[in-house]
Amino acid sequence: MRDDRRANVDNCYFSCYSISLIKTRVRLCHIYWPMQEIGSLMKHMTQPLPVEMTFDNLGIAPKLLEILRSNKFTKPTPIQHQCIPQGIEGKDIVGIAQTGTGKTLAFGVPLLQRLALHKGQALVLVPTRELALQVDEMLHKIGRPLGLRTAVVIGGVSPDRQIRALRSNPHVVIATPGRLIDHMQQKYYSLERLKMVVLDEADRMFDIGFLPYIKRILEAAPKDRQTMLFSATMPAVIAGIAAKHMKMPLRIEVAPAGTAAKNVEQEIFILQKPQKLQLLEKLLAENSGTVLIFSRTKYGAKKITAVIRAMGHQAAEIHSNRSQAQRTEAMTGFRHGKYRILVATDIAARGIDVSNIFLVINYDLPENCEDYVHRIGRTGRADALGKAVSFATPDQRGDIRQIERLIKKTIPILALPHLPQASDAVVRAVYANNDRDDESRGRRSFGQSRGPARRPAYQGARAGQGRSQGSPFMRRRYR
Repeated sequence: MRDDRRANVDNCYFSCYSISLIKTRVRLCHIYWPMQEIGSLMKHMTQPLPVEMTFDNLGIAPKLLEILRSNKFTKPTPIQHQCIPQGIEGKDIVGIAQTGTGKTLAFGVPLLQRLALHKGQALVLVPTRELALQVDEMLHKIGRPLGLRTAVVIGGVSPDRQIRALRSNPHVVIATPGRLIDHMQQKYYSLERLKMVVLDEADRMFDIGFLPYIKRILEAAPKDRQTMLFSATMPAVIAGIAAKHMKMPLRIEVAPAGTAAKNVEQEIFILQKPQKLQLLEKLLAENSGTVLIFSRTKYGAKKITAVIRAMGHQAAEIHSNRSQAQRTEAMTGFRHGKYRILVATDIAARGIDVSNIFLVINYDLPENCEDYVHRIGRTGRADALGKAVSFATPDQRGDIRQIERLIKKTIPILALPHLPQASDAVVRAVYANNDRDDESRGRRSFGQSRGPARRPAYQGARAGQGRSQGSPFMRRRYR
């Protein structure tokens, strides 16, 4: 956040639309806000920021402050510093911030404090199961000493345990929209006692088709609730949601939408598709730290993981073909060092909270530019340095330019180094997992012949063979 007085104005909008002139903002305030509130609002706009940001001057209750200190939360991030006092006051908020900026605490602290004062329930909606479990873990960390009870409502697990948790009247329900709607339809969950709704990673939820569910939930929720929406980008659909379902929300933006993580060194290699595994092997041999690898498809993630294991590395995979138990085990093992390498589809781009990821590898470029920002945001967190390396085929130069326009930065394209020859174990792994070519073959129709056996791409690379991959920006993703 900028250390000037203007930042206070720029980060506290009265609507979800950017307005260039301060006078115009004040005039809007005069139109829509009660006159008695204008004085206090203007006071907030003009007060200077403290020299050093701490949790002490944000209006947090002493007991909650003590819990934060005991968990080594001493210095708020910019999004936390701006959202927490407004959230504690009960204001509706649209928070724009990238992944890894501390958004869970930004809404978690106001949520806990207001529930302690006003009772009732809170609902946190997230796009993925992994993110739901991550949010639950964080809320438990700061809320368990206060007697907080939570219920996690996600797909991929038996609903019976979730039903029992919902019937116990938890203080907070953390849910993916689809599974929550199921429980609402079966009368296992009611919104009657709801005091606060949080939409986390809202842009991602809309991207994957949850918008109808979100609208149904917000329309059924009590009108006098507090609503907090967090997103990395600000598409028109979010502005529409805020205008219809929120009460004069403050827009708090700590970085322009699409801004890439500042502490991440970014590089790109232009190469043929068959060379990807060879370059991957070289990078994994040269980097001993924790590595997160992104594949565009679940079949690709499975194949990459098998080949990495054949290289002699401990690796796990996470994608929609894995059961929830398998996904949880992979995440837990990656977080605690059992697996040095995690291979994932974009299901993990916003659901991984691991502080020590050293290297992110985009084995495939993402389907859209925004996902690139989320992917590389998994490294370089908490002021640590990180590195992101992307593989692109020659026909994806246009996709690279789209990414560069979004992040307003030129990404260096490095010369391809000398690549190692594939070992016999790696070649066998490629053969064994080449039944589905994740990037050039779709699902076969029922009864369709497999056709002649294909030469594995990795082996073909030894002879300089292989075709380049088509642009993922123009194709449907399969998760």
